[in-house]
Amino acid sequence: MVWVPLGHPRTNRLTILRTSNNSCTKMSVAWLLDWSWSLDGLRDCIATGIQSVRDCDTTALTTVACLLVLFVWYCYHVGREQPRPYVTVNALMQSADVNGLQNGYVYCQSPECVRCTHNDGLNQKLYHNLQEYAKRYSWSGMGRIHKGIREQGRYLNSRPSIQKPEVFFLPDLPTTPYFSRDAQKHDVELLERNFQTILCEFETLYKAFSNCSLPQGWKMNSTPSGEWFTFYLVNQVVCIPRNCRKCPRTYRLLGSLRTCIGNNVFGNACISVLSPGTVITEHYGPTNIRVRCHLGLKTPSGCELVVGGEPQCWAEGRCLLFDDSFLHTAFHEGSAEEGPRVVFMVDLWHPNVAAAERQALDFIFAPGR
Repeated sequence: MVWVPLGHPRTNRLTILRTSNNSCTKMSVAWLLDWSWSLDGLRDCIATGIQSVRDCDTTALTTVACLLVLFVWYCYHVGREQPRPYVTVNALMQSADVNGLQNGYVYCQSPECVRCTHNDGLNQKLYHNLQEYAKRYSWSGMGRIHKGIREQGRYLNSRPSIQKPEVFFLPDLPTTPYFSRDAQKHDVELLERNFQTILCEFETLYKAFSNCSLPQGWKMNSTPSGEWFTFYLVNQVVCIPRNCRKCPRTYRLLGSLRTCIGNNVFGNACISVLSPGTVITEHYGPTNIRVRCHLGLKTPSGCELVVGGEPQCWAEGRCLLFDDSFLHTAFHEGSAEEGPRVVFMVDLWHPNVAAAERQALDFIFAPGR
């Protein structure tokens, strides 16, 4: 049961409001009267709505229901897909739509791409991104990044030829061509425990190869001799949904890695295949803030990785960690009967990059920035 104040004629209401000298009395009376009007309006609105529903015919209700079902289906369909990459990221090196070739890699032609060395305004762009990050968060812990961006030209031009990252050099990081397995122990052990899982998914993929065509999802890279194929799950931190669906267990495994680079354009994950007789031209990676991890899936004899002039061999079921900002190459000199050399490659954070620095670098080198 709801108590509703009795209404008054409009003249009486005005008389009350004019004659009362007490402001509190005025407010109370006005509130009570407005409350009564609101309840009347609410009752009228509800009655009108009920009558409208009663007047609707079956066809109109069916149409509304169909539109609702279509909307739910559309939301589900869109939710299953990964977000589309920004154009600037999709145009980064390794893109299938670009034409420039250098050191066996594909480079983009976009003046906006932070990954390209031909971008004359790169330092200004990086410094602007750092300033924006510091305004939002803090300058605390940004000393090395600020120093690196401020003197980037000197670092990249005056570095010894053995280590010369093409895009960004973070100063004062320990430099070594290879890292011990303990550098990222958790992730190394996790990958090695799942060796058979990754290998099985690769073998299923590789069955699609034929002599006359390149299977969907695979990319052929430029090499002086032989054939080098890559199958990317994550390319410059952009997931490739079609490829990930073909390797679901491997893709889910990436989410369990603690140090996987997953929020800036230096992060990749792919299967790399070298056919016998293949040589990859010597080249430098884009930055020294990452450790490139190779999990050996198939490692015939005669295969070698050379980083900073130091040779190493892969082993099946074992991880090999190296800094690809050093000059490096790989080759497969085994026989055709031994088959291809296959590794699962994923980019991890350099162990000496602090948490605050990682957060800032993720912001500075975010896809599309």
